[in-house]
Amino acid sequence: MSTTPEALIAELPTGFRWGVATSAYQIEGAVNDDGRTPSIWDTFCQVPGAIDNADTGDVACDHYHRMPADVALIKDLGLDTYRFSVAWPRVQPRGKGPVNPAGIGFYDKLVDELLAQGIDPWVTLYHWDLPQELEDAGGWPVRDTAYRFAEYAMLVFDALKDRVDTWTTLNEPWCSAMLGYAYSMHAPGRREYPAALAAVHHLLLGHGLATSQMREASPRKLEIGITLNVATAYPASDAAPDVDAARRADGMGRRIYLDPLVHGHYPADVVADLAREGVTLPVADGDLEIISSPIDVLGVNYYFSQKFTGYAEDGSTTDADGNPVSRDVPLGKPRTAMDWEIVPEGFTELLLSIHRDYPGLPMVITENGSAFEDVPDADDYVDDTDRTAYFTSHLTAVANAITQGADIRGYLAWSLLDNFEWAYGYAKRFGIVRVNYETQQRTPKASATYLKQLAAQHRAH
Repeated sequence: MSTTPEALIAELPTGFRWGVATSAYQIEGAVNDDGRTPSIWDTFCQVPGAIDNADTGDVACDHYHRMPADVALIKDLGLDTYRFSVAWPRVQPRGKGPVNPAGIGFYDKLVDELLAQGIDPWVTLYHWDLPQELEDAGGWPVRDTAYRFAEYAMLVFDALKDRVDTWTTLNEPWCSAMLGYAYSMHAPGRREYPAALAAVHHLLLGHGLATSQMREASPRKLEIGITLNVATAYPASDAAPDVDAARRADGMGRRIYLDPLVHGHYPADVVADLAREGVTLPVADGDLEIISSPIDVLGVNYYFSQKFTGYAEDGSTTDADGNPVSRDVPLGKPRTAMDWEIVPEGFTELLLSIHRDYPGLPMVITENGSAFEDVPDADDYVDDTDRTAYFTSHLTAVANAITQGADIRGYLAWSLLDNFEWAYGYAKRFGIVRVNYETQQRTPKASATYLKQLAAQHRAH
């Protein structure tokens, strides 16, 4: 097992990607510039109490106006890949009609700037910023949204396919569907469980439609995939209710996405679980064939794993509605500022389980990182040894999975910049570069220097 950065580097394959990731709404700002129309996040930010401190993404990191300097930061760190997302309401205002020249023009310039600096652009087409007009028409629970997404995807693809080699359709559809439509924690803030499951299916359908259309229009061999936030679900004990709770958590968090994407069907046990709750996925003829359009790369976003029990605190195994209990219980690990337990061993187990259950599917870690209570010095520098330790343990977890056979081809840290952290507003900082939100000054943290050194050592190895 890897124990030092040097040993870790030795176990990573030649050509392993080193990079960083961001998303449009979290960093761009400029929400009213150049024809951009509101997204569901612009609307959700106006809901009283929805966002900590009533923060919004109106300015964020002002990346829209500071893009060349931010690309120069990536270059200075010696990183070779930058994963960014395209803002749908910037490129296709109101979610319909032709491409907005000014909107796509920003990403056109971004791609050119990255290539000029020797950085590989990795495009994510959807990182949660659905045009508000499409939500008004029903949002992701409505089948038509999948077709609208594919139409938008092709607008971006047609503009950038000559220079961008790697494409992600969706980022974390679990968050879009469940946090947005079931638990009301994210935009659009609905609490409608059946609608959330319809959203799961339509997000996957949108992915499949876009993937097949992009593949057909590809001018050369491109890498097309999807990014999922996934984790290891541990049972609290060997007792049957605990084992079943972990099975259900894994089913709803991992297999409900990967099984249709790779195997062309939803997991039978998950379908049965949902049926007991009175929920049926809105699958039409031909949908699963579209959803399982071959992908070239699976993006894996990992932050934590969890332990589950099938017992309520009073010892019962069913809730008031007669459904089986499932709740997470502490693993007893240190926690980040997000109150997420730090479980690098769960990362290795996750990667190996994907390698085992979905063989032949190359993976790239498209997000991994941590928020801590950063304390800047007088010069705004943060000596974030806790974040550096997080990166070390999780990169070691990746290396350990590789030595055991998993096909993992890169690691993109989340995130380049401190940014708008969704419902937490600006209270949580994930960046390897500190952003002073009053001045927009960028200051690389100790963790940025650490990743720079690792990337340089790997290139020299």
